[in-house]
Amino acid sequence: MFAVTPALPMLPDALPPILTAHLFPQLAAKLLELLRSLEPSDWDKQTVAPKWRVRHVAAHLLDTQLRKLSMVRDGYFSEAPASQAHVDVLTFVNRMNAEGVAVYSRLSPPMLISLFEPVAAEFCAHICSLKPFEPALFPVSWAGESESLNWFDIARELTEHWHHQQQIRSATGREGIMTPELYHPVLETFMRALPFRYRDVPAAPNALVRIVVSGDCGGEWDLLRTSVGWTLTASTSVQESARVEVPQEIAWRIFTKGISVEDAESQARISGDRTLAEPFFKTVAIVG
Repeated sequence: MFAVTPALPMLPDALPPILTAHLFPQLAAKLLELLRSLEPSDWDKQTVAPKWRVRHVAAHLLDTQLRKLSMVRDGYFSEAPASQAHVDVLTFVNRMNAEGVAVYSRLSPPMLISLFEPVAAEFCAHICSLKPFEPALFPVSWAGESESLNWFDIARELTEHWHHQQQIRSATGREGIMTPELYHPVLETFMRALPFRYRDVPAAPNALVRIVVSGDCGGEWDLLRTSVGWTLTASTSVQESARVEVPQEIAWRIFTKGISVEDAESQARISGDRTLAEPFFKTVAIVG
């Protein structure tokens, strides 16, 4: 008699990579235009980040571009975290961010703007030079990865540049950058945090949480419980166990700790099993 090999479980198709390098020059141009339009009083307006005013966010954007160029492009590391353990990496990143903001927020707005233009040009050139399917120097930790490809790290970088610029725009009453071309890839990238966030959420096989972001930049994402854990997939025919609908105006704030869980839930529509819906509102797609 021959042994019968058990059939492998049918898993949903993997989502395609998110290619975003070509968007950086456009986003950088919008940032420079925005900063040049600010009035002196705008630079001290409070953003949704509790510890940061507009000048702090601008300083952070400059600092992180300089650091990325130094480390990834130039291979220069002045220091490193004590280990690659999450707590050590988080402590290290938070300290570096705080130090960078402390230094560059001391500069005048005209000086900050004068530094942005050449740094942004170098940064965009570097991003566009990277081969998307080669290993990235840094993994996307909030997605639970210990190794990532460049396309994912680049998309993660896009979410940083987009949401910090949106913080400035929101704080100063400027028109946002919620266009399908720029915002939808940000949402696509943020959603990749969901399987890692849900990794310890129990559910029956084929349980499905459908996330809907309303608005012309939004879309639908299905989080499916398979035999090997939670996976993010394109729309499926599986009956949903829970459904979460949020307006695009707050979706980015959920992933970046820019809104409380209570406020986000009050503006959302939740149906089905709330125990499966609620972890969505605690999903974080930033480091720090």
